[in-house]
Amino acid sequence: MQKRNWLQKLADETDFSSEPLPGVPIVELAGERRVLIERHAGMTEYSRERITVKVSYGFVCVCGCALELTRMTREQLVITGRIDCVQLQRKGR
Repeated sequence: MQKRNWLQKLADETDFSSEPLPGVPIVELAGERRVLIERHAGMTEYSRERITVKVSYGFVCVCGCALELTRMTREQLVITGRIDCVQLQRKGR
């Protein structure tokens, strides 16, 4: 935990702040039809209206309509459908 805080502080104070830190999940929204989540830890909820994905610091919840998991590997997870909301839920908050 302290290592991540140190890395985050370093990234914030340098030009590297736009680059993701090692081990930190990446969530990429492409329009309203596709979400890519890298460095995930699996799904905890799956329905056509809501998909919840575990990440190192909590959960990423994708809400919408006709949601579908179109690709899932160890490193990447791709959700397609009509995306209405992407929400981060941190652990302990």
